[in-house]
This record gives sequence, structure tokens and C-alpha cells, in this order.
Amino acid sequence: MATPRVLLVHGAATTSRVWDRVRGLLRDDGLEVVAPDRASSGDLAVELAALADDADGAVVVGVSGGATLGLALASDRRIAGAVLHEPAVGSLVPGLLDHVVAGFTSAGVPGFGAALYGPSWTPAMAPADPDAVARDLAMFRRFEPAPLHLGQGRVVVTVGEHSLPARHRAAWALHDLLGVEVRVLPGTGHFVQHDNPQALADAIRSVL
Repeated sequence: MATPRVLLVHGAATTSRVWDRVRGLLRDDGLEVVAPDRASSGDLAVELAALADDADGAVVVGVSGGATLGLALASDRRIAGAVLHEPAVGSLVPGLLDHVVAGFTSAGVPGFGAALYGPSWTPAMAPADPDAVARDLAMFRRFEPAPLHLGQGRVVVTVGEHSLPARHRAAWALHDLLGVEVRVLPGTGHFVQHDNPQALADAIRSVL
């Protein structure tokens, strides 16, 4: 039997290093784990094409913008499954990203990271490209969910126990629109792969 593959997709203002804690937990299970550094091109089609080969036959896992890309992949192609923590949902919940936009407008990348991820995030976690966050933010603000690919594997949308109420509304809006499962992860907010990697790893194992 082939070793299950897990594709970890990072979001804005982070790199693949943000997955180190989750990656260690999954590798202890003998799983093949792939965690690329995204180009943060600002072009959704370009981002999906870059992830396509790793996504085929894999369980796709993303947080924040990475979850948004995972949701787009689940609409674009058939994957083995997905665990998507707090993706963008477009017009389903207007204003979901307003506080993040405000943080970026007032204080650039540090303001963005603090508003989105909370006090656990530091500027050292951001990519070296100074324009990457602006491109990502524009792309994710344009995103609208689309129906899942026919015959799609199991897709679970997770939300942090301590996340803003709008994040919980967003998860259930995706459930109503797309039929995805919703799970609340304990002891965490938005930055789950850093703040409670065990909870996210457990959710991934449940899909595997």
C-alpha cells in the first residue's frame, strides 16, 4: 500500500517553515509530507497550477490563505481529501477580512500578521519578498467559493474554538453552500498550526 501523502499549504505572511510543528507530528506517523514555499504570485490560477502535482492523490491541508487555496483545489480537481482551517469565503460573509485589511493599511506586513494570526506571529515568519503579502491579500479578497469537484474526497473545514464569531459563521456558510463538514478545534484560534498543532494533526489523521 502506498504511503499516504499530505500536502501542507501555507497562507499569507508565512512560509513553509510555519508547518514545522505539524510536519513533525505527521512524519512520526510515517506519512509522506510535502510543504512547498508558494510564490505568492497574486494569481489564483498560477498558485493552483503550482500545487497541482503535489495535490493529486493527496490530502490537502491549509490554514488561512492556504485553506483558501485548498478549497479552490477541491473545486478544481479531485483530491483524496482536505482539512481546511478558516479559509476566505468571499461574499458569503462580507467583512470577514476587514480587520486584516485595516492592520495591513495601518502597519504593513507586521500589522497584517498581528491582525490575522495574533500575538504568536512574528515578522520573522513572513517571506523575504516585501510585496508577497500585498499580492496574497488582493488575491484572497477576490476569492469566491465554487462547487466541489464531482466525487470529491472528504472535505473538513475547521474553525478555532477561540476564533472570531465571523470565522464560525464562515465555516457554517461553507457547510450550507458546499456540504463540507465543520469541526471546531479546541484551544486555538486562527493560527492553529503554530498554537495547537496537535489539534490540527488529529483532524488530519481523522481524514486519512
